[in-house]
Amino acid sequence: MDAGEARAALRIRGLELRFGTRTFVMGILNVTPDSFSGDGLLRDPARATDLAVGQAVRMVDEGADIIDVGGESTRPGHDPVGEDEEIERVSGVVRAIRTRLPAVPISIDTSKSRVAEAALAGGADIINDVAAVTASAASAGVAAAHGAPYILMHSRARPDYRDVVREVIDDLRRVLELAEAAGCPRDRLIVDPGIGFGKTAEQNLQLLARLASLHELRQPILLGTSRKSTIGRVLGLPVEERLEGTLATTALAVAAGVDIVRVHDVRANVRVVRMSDAIVRGGRRHADADTEV
Repeated sequence: MDAGEARAALRIRGLELRFGTRTFVMGILNVTPDSFSGDGLLRDPARATDLAVGQAVRMVDEGADIIDVGGESTRPGHDPVGEDEEIERVSGVVRAIRTRLPAVPISIDTSKSRVAEAALAGGADIINDVAAVTASAASAGVAAAHGAPYILMHSRARPDYRDVVREVIDDLRRVLELAEAAGCPRDRLIVDPGIGFGKTAEQNLQLLARLASLHELRQPILLGTSRKSTIGRVLGLPVEERLEGTLATTALAVAAGVDIVRVHDVRANVRVVRMSDAIVRGGRRHADADTEV
């Protein structure tokens, strides 16, 4: 499948994801006290739900297509969160966002099947499984039972690879087959190479340089690079100063045919996506092709 080839549309609430026609933007909403990016809403627990709804509304106003809610940090050295606590963190937030934004797709960013089940019951639409490879698509049954799109993210316990790109593709192919065997339709499966998860900075850069190789899997591709440590290592910058580096990876992702970018800074990334799409995909919705300035 060519990077620019249009595929069958995936309709989720008020959004039609017609992959191959434009790049979609997923806004990150962390209901945690310890997010690596410093944006965890549980730093103020009493106001967490109100803050989450406000942030979701703001991201949609800035152009986000999907809101991704997470209740456990995935940064290196994070404190593990039990299932019940994670459910408590995300369930009320998902319900509140669903009430305020009834037409906006919500994904649940989790490694736990029970959390995914609870979030879907509360109004979430998509499972974003950060442990899909390491746990052999353990949430596939939940996704299949609900007919939910299922994002399979790559990770490994250790960054041991002979060829990181080849092995990421092979690992993702394996869990795609497991998810399909569990009842997930192939057209509702999305892959994520898992930048920063069980990979060195150099391995992350190799993946970013060869993103188009992932089209071998013939599935929609999600990429999450926002504010990550590889950007910090390359530029020598702390997390709060990694916007420009993130935007560079977003533009390159569009050029490689990535379908969804998962970001913290929605407004800036939406502008980069729209400009890059206009160049790469030949769109004319945001520019007058007959006018020169």
